[in-house]
Amino acid sequence: MSCVERVEIFGKEVEIEAGKFAKQANGSVMVSCGGTQVLVTVCADDEDSDNPFFPLTVDYIEKYYAAGKIPGGYFKREARPSAAEMITARVIDRSLRPNFPKEYQRTTQVICTVLSFHIDSDPTVLALLGASCALTISDIPFGEMLAGIRVAIDDDGKFIAFPTASQLTKLDLFISAKRQSVVMVEASASFISEQQMIEAMSFGHETLQPLLDAQQRLREQIGKDKIELTAKELDTDIEKTIKDNHFNSIVEALAVRDKIARKKSLKAI
Repeated sequence: MSCVERVEIFGKEVEIEAGKFAKQANGSVMVSCGGTQVLVTVCADDEDSDNPFFPLTVDYIEKYYAAGKIPGGYFKREARPSAAEMITARVIDRSLRPNFPKEYQRTTQVICTVLSFHIDSDPTVLALLGASCALTISDIPFGEMLAGIRVAIDDDGKFIAFPTASQLTKLDLFISAKRQSVVMVEASASFISEQQMIEAMSFGHETLQPLLDAQQRLREQIGKDKIELTAKELDTDIEKTIKDNHFNSIVEALAVRDKIARKKSLKAI
């Protein structure tokens, strides 16, 4: 079953199509806006990982063909991920990772592939939106849905959502946010006040709300039942030993402001 949700924000239409592409993935969506299209797929292992951490991998991939180019000359094939691709993947990872329940330990991949690129439509925003939406409609346990948005400011001091590349000269603000709170912020600016930055964040948070509504509608239409999680029991003896013998020392060490001194204090415990 294929479902499409369309949202108009600041004169631009964002389209989210789910249930049509990459059907073997746990969840997948195609996000489109202004000539830019990003396919996002999420896949998870069937069993918990043995790693002592959550094994989440986020890949953001831009191919030459997305802009209508073919590698030529000395290099006739795609190279390794660029710095911009790696930074974008980290932005998406940083937004998503805290949203998974701590009991979930399955190896998980989020792959965002730019299929079509237009310079006036930022694929980063679409990739983060697609990642959240694909996880939301999948059977992978995922907390509150989120979305990203880029905000600029014009010469008259008015805020612009989904700006073109030429409008990012004075402010380039990217935020990811849930319904009630901002999750992550990245920004560069040229001589704007702290108050303007706060107002830009508030503007972005309010403007992206329809993107969250669209994800909720897709979840209600084609969302899968989430995997049931089993809470892992801690060794009460070890927990009691740490609390009785080291708790106060750890609290004092974490309160040290200097990073190097704090690291040495924690090692000394």
